[in-house]
Amino acid sequence: MSLYFIGDVQGCDDALGRLLDAIDFSPSRDRLIVLGDLVNRGPGSLAAMRRLIALGHSAQTLLGNHDLHLLAVAHGVRKPHRSDTFGDVLAAPDREALIDWMRQRPLALMERGWLLVHAGVLPQWSSFDALELAHEVETVLQGDDWVGFLHRMYGNQPARWAPTLEGSDRLRVIVNAFTRLRFCTADGEMEFATKSAAATPPAGHMPWYLVPGRRTADVPVAFGHWSTLGRVREPLLLALDTGCVWGGCLTAARIGTGRGEMEFIEVHCDQAQAPGGD
Repeated sequence: MSLYFIGDVQGCDDALGRLLDAIDFSPSRDRLIVLGDLVNRGPGSLAAMRRLIALGHSAQTLLGNHDLHLLAVAHGVRKPHRSDTFGDVLAAPDREALIDWMRQRPLALMERGWLLVHAGVLPQWSSFDALELAHEVETVLQGDDWVGFLHRMYGNQPARWAPTLEGSDRLRVIVNAFTRLRFCTADGEMEFATKSAAATPPAGHMPWYLVPGRRTADVPVAFGHWSTLGRVREPLLLALDTGCVWGGCLTAARIGTGRGEMEFIEVHCDQAQAPGGD
């Protein structure tokens, strides 16, 4: 069985189809995980959702910020942005089933020793912490008051994790870390305005994965979300958002069974979006 991690699709279903052809993906033999942001900005959000759903248990996607935005817009929690392109999902005759499928997706996973998230992991969290905290949010999203939670989910505060946080503040920090994080301070205070490359952090901040003493530093972590970062391959770090929707590539990483074994497969994507989006 081959295991593949795939970067942000963002509604680029044509590229996703060509990538699956390029890796000769077989649902009976292989497994793939999209690292969040399956939908939005590209022209085929509905098709991308249907493609993954059709693959059944052989395919999974994490929740990214655009996926959560779809949930919020679908239930009137947020107004659509001018750049949103998931109207095909909202207009689908089975939209409620599609929305229900999306809200059942995880915020974090552990696969073959890799911790998988959409955006980042706060430096105070171990991999065990990350999975437990993700589960807290997943339980709420899969519960009866999930729409009420969406109303309380948005905001930049608190910007720093504390284990004593409770209620909406606690869940908001967890969501922001997993779906929006790029830069933070050495003590884990998050900054959300800057979307530049890692080499140009805001004053007093650094990429989350460079924080000294990060508790997941000894665990392989794979993430997407950061198109201006591009593909990064280090022994214990893998970034896979290669800007498909911005005219870059859609990238899959085939994860080998041995430590460090990995192969990259890419397909080019033809989009007209301006680069640097979230």
